[in-house]
Amino acid sequence: MKRMKWFEKVTLLLTVGIWGNASSVNAQQMSVAADGSGNFRTIQAAIASLPDHAAQQRVITIKKGTYREQVSIDGKDHITLRGASEKDVIITFARARDAYRCEGNTDDWGVATLNLRNAPDITLENLTVINSYGFDATGDVTIDCPTDASKKKTISKTGHQMALRTLPGTTRLVVRHCTFRALGGDTVSPWDTEVGMYYFQDCTLEGGVDFYCPRGWAYAENCRFICHSTSAAIWHDGSGNADSKTVLKNCSFEGDPGFKLGRYHRESQFYLVGCKFSKDMADADIYHAPSGPGTPKWGRRVYYSNCKRQGGDFAWFKDNLASAPGAPKLASLTADWTFGGRWFPVSGQPATVRLASIDPTNTHATAPKPEAGIDSVAEKMLVYQRAVGGWPKAVGEAKVDYKRPMSAQLRAATLADAKRIDATIDNNATTREIRHLTTAFKQTQNAAYKQAAERGVRYLLAMQYANGGFPQYYPDRSNYRHQITYNDNAMVQVLRVLRSVAQGEGDFALFDPALKPLAQDAVTRGIDCILKTQYVQNGKLTAWCAQHDEKTLLPAKARNFELASLSGAETVGIVEFLLGVDNPSPEVKKAIGSAVAWLETVKMPGLALQEITDPKQPTGRDRIVVPTAGATLWARFYELDTNRPIYVGRDSQARYSLAEIENERRANYAYAGTWPAKLLATEYPQWQKKWENGKSGL
Repeated sequence: MKRMKWFEKVTLLLTVGIWGNASSVNAQQMSVAADGSGNFRTIQAAIASLPDHAAQQRVITIKKGTYREQVSIDGKDHITLRGASEKDVIITFARARDAYRCEGNTDDWGVATLNLRNAPDITLENLTVINSYGFDATGDVTIDCPTDASKKKTISKTGHQMALRTLPGTTRLVVRHCTFRALGGDTVSPWDTEVGMYYFQDCTLEGGVDFYCPRGWAYAENCRFICHSTSAAIWHDGSGNADSKTVLKNCSFEGDPGFKLGRYHRESQFYLVGCKFSKDMADADIYHAPSGPGTPKWGRRVYYSNCKRQGGDFAWFKDNLASAPGAPKLASLTADWTFGGRWFPVSGQPATVRLASIDPTNTHATAPKPEAGIDSVAEKMLVYQRAVGGWPKAVGEAKVDYKRPMSAQLRAATLADAKRIDATIDNNATTREIRHLTTAFKQTQNAAYKQAAERGVRYLLAMQYANGGFPQYYPDRSNYRHQITYNDNAMVQVLRVLRSVAQGEGDFALFDPALKPLAQDAVTRGIDCILKTQYVQNGKLTAWCAQHDEKTLLPAKARNFELASLSGAETVGIVEFLLGVDNPSPEVKKAIGSAVAWLETVKMPGLALQEITDPKQPTGRDRIVVPTAGATLWARFYELDTNRPIYVGRDSQARYSLAEIENERRANYAYAGTWPAKLLATEYPQWQKKWENGKSGL
């Protein structure tokens, strides 16, 4: 009997533990080999096999080979990727950030060869990571780009190309004996302004402008920097904390003739100690880029000590450590000093200072809370959530920006303001927070995020009118805020979130089951409202207005330049939502077909919208409608009963030419666009094929 139990235990470890699908100590190491001699053939498969969280480091050993794959660590901690050697293990992938964004990706998640997000305590050793786009490209190319105003984008072989990209939640990153290569900018982009801490040792970094651009705290020692840009090699953003800094010790810099050492756009703090510069480096100090938000409030903080240049030193990098905060001595500028008690990557002693996003009102502690389970953006969302359950889009004139650092004073003031009645669904407010918090909960298992997201859903349910419509704000009913609002897809975004809750889609499956029937009822009533607000013109269904009266359901005016009219933009969002209705009723089919027919009727062929620079205009730029063969344009607003395009300025007078309204409105508001193009070309035909068998449904 004892022998049987022993045998069963060994079998279990061999069949489960070694493959990384169990949390036993035997699952802490595994190997990857492209030739099949390891536990996995791809690095990503090995990462996917690991549980999200562990108390000890899990080591993935990567055997010699070239791995042509994109690698991501998302919501997992304590993982080491250890190659056989820096030159023998190559991870390579080609991606230009500009092209990636043209595909509809609004952030940089997935833009790099190696991507990290919400992944504390990651170690990279003995690897070469390459974004080969610029090396592979033969030249610049122009591609279709729906997200660009011109609908085209020229992709440069020297544009942004990330080899390593880390997003918020990745901190205490250790990188040893690694090479990162790209031809373009931002090659190594570890970005978490508030809690990011990064340690590089004996590494080679190569790229274009700002190719080493950490945010937060960073330390690099004995590293080689190779620059292919005359703008700047290194960059830093330390705006999250006055103590944030980037320290480069005993590093070497080389590159194309005339390359500049560095620059900064925001708050920053540079220390270069014992560095060596090639003769090709320009005679230009680290400088403030004018495209930043303004003069740094903490001033210029650039410090040098014992740096040398081949061919002769420049005066600007003479020793000036005595002018740095606290006048540190050269010997004290170590890795442990760099992180100011928040992390000790060399000595390994416990941290003595908490990170600001964990407890911004008490930064000193002897027993810091762990960072696993923390999403820095989600933490700010918790602070901004109003007592009613929704979120504001702005506080006064300042837009809510979760990328900005949050001081202890701002956090306290925002929490004290929780009873404000400025919660809204305008500009994706509330729906974006619900989605982000839902994803953050899945990745971190932080119950506070799930609770906040569910409160947000209950807020949406509470604000809905009995007829199914949603106002722009709740409970504020002032001005036009009480109207049923399709403007900027506000109501559509709400219905999409509620449909995901009702159907338990993706991460929404983790929500309280009691919300499902409530959400489904809200979606049903919302669709009924959409059908009832579709405007009837001479007995024929057409489109929707950006706003409708919540009682009469008729088109309504909002701001002075938003008259009661049919919308060439909002109609698209409504139809796209209806296309997602499963087993659509005859009424839904008719609404879709009628709206599509209307969009075909009101299109303006042979015209395109062009943005130009015009110094004579108050804004210095302009938008004009120009004849263009093969182009098609739609107006944002059409007269209710004539379908004639109208353009309305702040004087609230309808005009029939874009050129007739004031430049401030022309330059800053979308009066014309190509919103229906994708719907008409692909989405609607695909829907017809599925639900109408080639018939329009009219």
